[in-house]
Amino acid sequence: MKTLKTAGIFLIASASLSLLNCAKHEEPKGQMRYPISSIDIKNVILTDSFWLPKVKLIQDTTIKHAFEKCAEEGRMDNFLIAGKTKPGKARGKMPFDDTDLYKTIEGASYSLISMPNPTLDAYLDSIISIIKIGQEPDGYITTWFTIDRAHPPADWVKPSKERWENEITSHELYNSGHLFEAAAAHYWATGKRSLLDIALKNADLLVANFKPDHLHRPPGHQIVETGLIKLYDITHREDYLKLSKYFIDLRGDSTTHPLYGAYYQDHIPVIDQSEAVGHAVRAEYLYAGMTDIAAIYHDTSYLKALDRLWDNTVDKKTYLTGGVGARHDGEAFGDNFELPNLSAYGETCAAIGSVWWNQKMFMLSGDVKYYDVLERTLYNGLISGMSTDGKKFFYTNPLESDGKFQFNKGACTRQSWFDCSCCPTNMIRFIPSLAGMIYASKEDTVYANLFISSQAQLQSKNGKIKLSQQTGYPWRGDVAFTIEPEKKTKFTLQIRVPGWLRNEAVPGNLYAYVNAQPATPSLTINGKAEKPEISNGYMTITREWEKGDVVEVSLPMNIHKVVTNGPVADNVHKVAFERGPIVYCAEGIDNPNLSTLALPNDVSLQSKRQELLGQSVNVLTGKIQNENLTLIPYYLWSNRGAGKMKVWLPQTGGGQ
Repeated sequence: MKTLKTAGIFLIASASLSLLNCAKHEEPKGQMRYPISSIDIKNVILTDSFWLPKVKLIQDTTIKHAFEKCAEEGRMDNFLIAGKTKPGKARGKMPFDDTDLYKTIEGASYSLISMPNPTLDAYLDSIISIIKIGQEPDGYITTWFTIDRAHPPADWVKPSKERWENEITSHELYNSGHLFEAAAAHYWATGKRSLLDIALKNADLLVANFKPDHLHRPPGHQIVETGLIKLYDITHREDYLKLSKYFIDLRGDSTTHPLYGAYYQDHIPVIDQSEAVGHAVRAEYLYAGMTDIAAIYHDTSYLKALDRLWDNTVDKKTYLTGGVGARHDGEAFGDNFELPNLSAYGETCAAIGSVWWNQKMFMLSGDVKYYDVLERTLYNGLISGMSTDGKKFFYTNPLESDGKFQFNKGACTRQSWFDCSCCPTNMIRFIPSLAGMIYASKEDTVYANLFISSQAQLQSKNGKIKLSQQTGYPWRGDVAFTIEPEKKTKFTLQIRVPGWLRNEAVPGNLYAYVNAQPATPSLTINGKAEKPEISNGYMTITREWEKGDVVEVSLPMNIHKVVTNGPVADNVHKVAFERGPIVYCAEGIDNPNLSTLALPNDVSLQSKRQELLGQSVNVLTGKIQNENLTLIPYYLWSNRGAGKMKVWLPQTGGGQ
């Protein structure tokens, strides 16, 4: 086995992304459970000028950074200590420190699909061999518990005599869930069973123990539910599926266990819930698991609850950036319309959870609104979580900073790591998987949901289809699709018309555009102008396609002034600005008088291309009383040092 020192210095090539063809194993059948299927990332090649550099940054820099931090803080040592091959006490400060390794392995595995790298592949093998040492003979795996269950790593974790005794704080099932997610990704990417076998052994232990006549305790922190379903996708073992549903159905059932409370979404049964409450990440993971179960079992009670929870989240508890979670206390949702800016939490993990949940809701329904929320979150409150150098992170993503309030776990700018480093490692596992969200299909319909330059291989009943997309999005709205079917093939291409172009700031009524200018997309097919047929948020093109057909779409990008319709106290008499999918903010470094800045009602802004932090982006500029105003994309803020920032800007006279 390679030493950590030797294995840790891997380098990931910066060549163009290509498909990994070495894995010879059965493909997962998981997406078949949904009416609409996403396109497997193995069949999508990214070529995008916006997203490809971010994927490469994760691959070239962030994965290595995370593994080095895991080594420094004893994540690997804990497995060796648990397996009694190394003396010592448990290292780290969290009961879920094991998951930092699992999530980094997951992201590294997805990156191998896009960009094969033998050195990274071998390094993962060495880490997995260390993880195996920490697994108990019957499959149990949580290192702090195995090392010394009487002395947990955090004072808020209760000591335990038995496994899963204090699941409300122990995070044993949370650890299992991230193990399952990582194992599925590693198996799909490499075809190797090394981590999968560890996961299956643990999953079988859970199946043997959690059942009505034995243990009936829901997870304290959700994610084992979706992890079990990924194992079900691979093995088709129904016990994993049933256990996932069992965990969800236990929530709020006081006949089975003392309820944990609303913070854990364990106050009433999930089918009766209608308001997003408690810890925001826990909630998003629960809702994602519920959506999987709703799709598989066609459970209408789940569907109705999901609709209510989604409406409440989007209509009353979502920031303009797509972020969710208002309170630092408990990393939690607040009351309806409780959306403070300076003290906003907006955890990066919650943004990632929102994207996953919204994608699943789309695959269940085909409703465009879910991708409108997904896109808003993706381009704003999610990617803001990582610095441009890939080594510093926001745990929280506020919409205002005074340069003094240390909102980010003791800092008012990004940090290189945290005692609880769930957000950096979640970013690592999310970004390399993004290619799987661009396209979807249902029977003879192909959906183009995100505008990201790429090449996709699709399968229709009449043969294979190659679909290529070229775009300068999110800065330009011109998109070209080239269709290359194996043979002349009839199918429907559905191209999403973004909510911002339909003059809907968000689904629902929480935010709205002021004096929105009517704008419609233009469409040409093989150079001939066509009137786009737009229905339910999609341009619909049904025809017999031939090799070389080209569809060109232009999505006009106007600057939108945004106001808040709901009773959000912090946003009264304030406006924000967007262009395309990008939310903008004012930073003190560009606007020295930011603290006293007030905009006239008729303020006029222009979009200007500019180099910023090594990136070519669009900034918004204007003049206010002979002073220059500069707004930058929100996701780039605080990359030039700590300082003041505002998304919502006051207006003179309080008008709109």
